[in-house]
Amino acid sequence: MSHHFTPTDISSIDLYKILISTVMPRPIAWVSSISKEGVDNLAPFSFFTVASVKPPMLCFAPALKSVDGKPTEKDTLRNIRETGEFVVNIVSRNLVEKMNQTSFEYAPNESEFDAVGLTRAPSSLVKPKRVAESLVNYECKLFQIIDFGKDVQSGSLIVGEIVMVHLDERIFKNGKVDMAELHPVGRLGGLWYCGISDRFELKRPAQK
Repeated sequence: MSHHFTPTDISSIDLYKILISTVMPRPIAWVSSISKEGVDNLAPFSFFTVASVKPPMLCFAPALKSVDGKPTEKDTLRNIRETGEFVVNIVSRNLVEKMNQTSFEYAPNESEFDAVGLTRAPSSLVKPKRVAESLVNYECKLFQIIDFGKDVQSGSLIVGEIVMVHLDERIFKNGKVDMAELHPVGRLGGLWYCGISDRFELKRPAQK
């Protein structure tokens, strides 16, 4: 027997738990940005995907958080609104602990790079720094922000145009990305993550 309900029939917290436990695995955008005061910020987001190839676009969606019971923008969203630039760093298995720690609510004047011991790498075309330990970095210029609401847990879709791609030589071989060497991780429901150890290949279908 199946369960049927509209999103308004349950609380937003319960709906959130269902969504993150069924829409998965989700890739992780480890987004570095910079405040107008010059503080480097780094935070992970699992509402993330490719939006377009021509032009090349990535998108992710941070949600409004609650501060003293009031909906408040996360540092990443505020920084991108103010500066129009960000970097998406891809998370490999060896980086999950530090990635997870950057989700902690540090003060806006404290950089996650310093808090968790990550190395800043200069970007080529944008001001936010890259995570040097990450094997893939996408420098992005803001294309559009779509705000879906003003309540806590309301999301804002950030779409950025890729202006520079950095691929570590350890993973980019003969024009292809070595998935086993990159070993990206994905987000599941609750506190769970996944790797790519269980993967399989399917050929494109032909007409029968």
